[in-house]
Amino acid sequence: MTRSSPKHPQGLPTKKQVLDFIQSSDTPAGKREIARAFGLKGQEKIKLKALLKDMAEEGLIDGKRTAYHRMGGVPKVTVLRVVDIEDGEAIAIPDNWEPDAEEKPPRLTLREMKGKGGKRAPALKRGDRVLARTEERESGWIAFPMKKLPARSEGLLGVVEIDKAGKAWLAPVDKRIRSSSPISDVGEAEAGQLVLCERTGRSERSGVKVIEVIGDPLAPGAFSLIAIAKHGIPHIFPDAVHEEARRASNLKLSESKREDLRQLPIVAIDPADARDHDDAIWAEPDGKGGYNALVAIADVSFYVRPGSALDREARKRGNSVYFPDRVVPMLPEILSADVCSLVEDETRAAMACHLHIDGEGKVTKFRFTRALVKIHQNIAYEDAQREVDSGKPPEYLEHLWGAWKLLAAARHKRDPLELDLPERRVQLNDKGDIDEIAVRERLDAHRVVEDFMIAANVAAAKALEAKNAPVVYRIHETPAREKLIALRDYLQTLGMKLALGQVITPGLFNRMLKDVSDEAEKAQVMEAVLRSQMQAYYGPANAGHFGLALSSYAHFTSPIRRYSDLLVHRALVDAYGLEQPKPPGSLPATTGLSDRDRSNLSQITDAISQTERRAMEAERDTIDRYVAAWLSGRVGETFDTRITGVQGFGFFATIEGLGGDGLVPISTLGSEYFSHDEAAHALIGEKSGTRFTVGDRLKLKLAEANALTGALKFVLPDSDTSAIEPRGRRPERKPRRDAQKKAGNHTVGKRGRPGNIRHQGRRRK
Repeated sequence: MTRSSPKHPQGLPTKKQVLDFIQSSDTPAGKREIARAFGLKGQEKIKLKALLKDMAEEGLIDGKRTAYHRMGGVPKVTVLRVVDIEDGEAIAIPDNWEPDAEEKPPRLTLREMKGKGGKRAPALKRGDRVLARTEERESGWIAFPMKKLPARSEGLLGVVEIDKAGKAWLAPVDKRIRSSSPISDVGEAEAGQLVLCERTGRSERSGVKVIEVIGDPLAPGAFSLIAIAKHGIPHIFPDAVHEEARRASNLKLSESKREDLRQLPIVAIDPADARDHDDAIWAEPDGKGGYNALVAIADVSFYVRPGSALDREARKRGNSVYFPDRVVPMLPEILSADVCSLVEDETRAAMACHLHIDGEGKVTKFRFTRALVKIHQNIAYEDAQREVDSGKPPEYLEHLWGAWKLLAAARHKRDPLELDLPERRVQLNDKGDIDEIAVRERLDAHRVVEDFMIAANVAAAKALEAKNAPVVYRIHETPAREKLIALRDYLQTLGMKLALGQVITPGLFNRMLKDVSDEAEKAQVMEAVLRSQMQAYYGPANAGHFGLALSSYAHFTSPIRRYSDLLVHRALVDAYGLEQPKPPGSLPATTGLSDRDRSNLSQITDAISQTERRAMEAERDTIDRYVAAWLSGRVGETFDTRITGVQGFGFFATIEGLGGDGLVPISTLGSEYFSHDEAAHALIGEKSGTRFTVGDRLKLKLAEANALTGALKFVLPDSDTSAIEPRGRRPERKPRRDAQKKAGNHTVGKRGRPGNIRHQGRRRK
């Protein structure tokens, strides 16, 4: 092993020599590394152990045996854990810092982590662990990440189980985790309770200890709590944030510095169960075949000012997270559900986007003002649609639909990507139990609001570009070449062609889907096109929005629930001189972008892109658990399903009209050998030629539904499900001859691939 540090004197070191070594070591230094550096053997190692124990008791070093560090200091190379995101920068502490230590852990600012080929690596998020080089400067500790490490907290949310020997185990609630962990310290937790744990050592086999008892894992509301804990979503506002929100809510609106639009019949069309109202719309004919229109957006930037406690908390959260039973808001409720929300018959502060739509549906003019609005009506999508379908809608709705038809015609010419992707909706009753799970109906009313919002978002991006101002773009890049090659290879298995030499546009995919008349095959192609798309993200460098077929696009219309939109509002304030009078008291004086915002925009957008992905995963996990809970009483029933993914170990299918992906293990398909055709996304029977391909529709029997993990398991209708265990029970297993030992239900013995998993590689001849 080569060391960059100079050769150390051989023999038992002094305390000072130990401190110098662990502080200058290029790798984490434990007892073994210290002994090797000073050439210690035999009895000298025993003396070193006693020396290190004395140093720990004196407070010179920490008490760890595997990676010591000087108390009050940080090793030159160490493992750090991200605990916060401040102004787009990740803040971390030493991962091995004892939580009950008297000294507070040093907080290190992590500099940007580089990816392969010099590209920027994905933004770090709370809970991430990195190996980093550290440096102490006058301004404080900084760290330079060397590599990201696997998460140690994965799977540490689970249910306490007690085996027959009285030993406690943590049964994970993450369906990707297959094995239970031994609990070394159960605390006050009881069997069957949902708990949050942390590892007691570096190894996964070292066990875990309970640090928080959440309660009944199947109680109403537990599923969202599981997601909040698992994904580390901040959900409790500090007292200082609540206090500042209260003061901000009392700010007076300036009538002289705002355009008064309270006389317009502006309407907010939202879901019937909407918890906040960001946007409202209005339109009237211009007498020349077009329309003058208005998109009024909650003026959140007036209340949430840069550098404030509210701003720091909103940036940390990045966005609101919506669950069936609750919302984890980006802003405290006094702002998100009250003062900022555009509610009926109340004067509200708004950022107004004035649009002129010509007879061809093109937006020919736009301007932005800060305004006073009074919403004429809060109306649900279904109610608005019903009014229009009646043939005698109110004039303000008739005008909105008229303007939308022009916008829709322009959208059709633009030819954005059209994928019919159903959205699941979980309806709960008053007790918090599932009442219904259904796919949301897609109405013209949804499209009206959507097209008005797109028009305003485009106008915001172009307005900032016109002033050479910073823009937080919503970016959706053209599919990467490797994704297009995979799509081409798959389409070839269906007898379809995709020429990669042509310009790839959304319309190309739309025409491809229109040419497929068979509904089953169309579903296959749609799944493949969806997989070929890049993930959208936020960034200050424009790369266009491929899916919407737009060259410039920003998010402007939802500042109550998205931090990206708040940044766009602030940029508009600066670019168009929309600042308001300085408020009294201690709130920050300005509402535009701070200098720090401008200089760190790339880091901020990386961070909020990450929080968006975190929210999507948490929401999807929660829906999966609700679906599994709802289906747990229907095990054994047969459902119409569609295959959504194929792997060598089986295929995944989802119940049509309901959702919830479940696995059909290859071991349940009978004795025939099935090979995995990766290009065709298919499993193919060696003798019969039976194919299971992405997009196929087939009937499957529900074999298992685990509400704790959200996992479903399907089998073919003619499979024997008599051996299916009731939900919550573990199957009793007979002791195996080769078992070395058994701890309750957890057998430890023969290593290697389990006998019931068939090898999917090349067969030997």
